[in-house]
Amino acid sequence: MNQTITCFGEILWDVLPTSKQPGGAPMNVAADLRNFGLNSQLISRVGSDDLGRELLDFLAQKGIPLDLIQVGQSHLTGVAKANISDSNEVTYKIVQPVAWDYIQLAPGLLDTVRQSDLFVYGSLVARSNQSHETLLSLLEAAPRKVFDVNLRAPHYERTTVETLLYYADIAKINEHELVELSSWYGEETDLHQAMNQLRRRYKLETLCVTLGEKGAVLLDETGLYSQVGFPVEVEDTIGSGDAFLAAFLYKTLQGESPEKTLEFACATGAYVATQRGATPLFSEETIMNSALLTT
Repeated sequence: MNQTITCFGEILWDVLPTSKQPGGAPMNVAADLRNFGLNSQLISRVGSDDLGRELLDFLAQKGIPLDLIQVGQSHLTGVAKANISDSNEVTYKIVQPVAWDYIQLAPGLLDTVRQSDLFVYGSLVARSNQSHETLLSLLEAAPRKVFDVNLRAPHYERTTVETLLYYADIAKINEHELVELSSWYGEETDLHQAMNQLRRRYKLETLCVTLGEKGAVLLDETGLYSQVGFPVEVEDTIGSGDAFLAAFLYKTLQGESPEKTLEFACATGAYVATQRGATPLFSEETIMNSALLTT
């Protein structure tokens, strides 16, 4: 597969009680797409500090090109302090401002995005004016857009999220985010009705709602599809949602059926939850042979 997926947004260090690890949803998705052999790349920004240099080394190890990673002099590399007291619900304190708040519309970026099969973005990177403006310019150029909603309080505003939803062709959210978005409009909180209303309101090609350990639900023009979760022994859930999205996009680009796409994505998210850290190495064969899938 020669498709190119460009991810845009934060790259940072998740600082845990006893260690630190590379993080940021766009970076995790790009790394997981590389696991599936896809040509993924990342537009982001780090500082010219030791943490930034370490992140560049990590990206190189993952096979992610460095030519779209900006290095700034005026702001430090991003950091998020993780609270993992609940292994199923990791929470973060995300430092602001940092380098990825200042992603510039560098020469060539518009062409890079125009030539991508998919452009993946989230809401966190839009918390600052500079990166928000750059994102909007790239969204105008992108042929097919994937919004990984990823609401992180207090780093988002309703008007910004709504704008980003209007641009999206495919949106992935979790069940808590769906409830919050539905509450903005005083609409139904029944899962399926809320999904229908959100998809119609923003003219989405596909809406995918993750339900944590309970699986996921997908709604597109052909109908509604559900996949129950795979019971696994959880090591940590960091990066599970990002792995789900990468697997979902991989199968979507292959033209796989919604049922098979959803099943494979759930299995991939479950597998990553059994591994330590956000970006373990795996392949399609790893998932197919993990005893999670029966076909």
